[in-house]
Amino acid sequence: MPNALPIPPPGFDDLSSDEKVRYVGALWDRIAENQQDLPISDELRDLLHSRLAAHQANPAAARPWSEVRREIERELSERRR
Repeated sequence: MPNALPIPPPGFDDLSSDEKVRYVGALWDRIAENQQDLPISDELRDLLHSRLAAHQANPAAARPWSEVRREIERELSERRR
């Protein structure tokens, strides 16, 4: 990799956890701007096709993201106790 940066980049460890998450999210957003350039393995492609087929076979089984997110947040909150 040309011009490889140190991992983590300078100053990263000085950030709060929230700032670190926002930093990584911002990096991912920049990468995702050109999704056509993101590599995808044959294994992942097969998994995506399988999940799409399962959804098309039974769309009623899908759940809204807001519901799934609330469930994940509740489970994480319970683990922290």
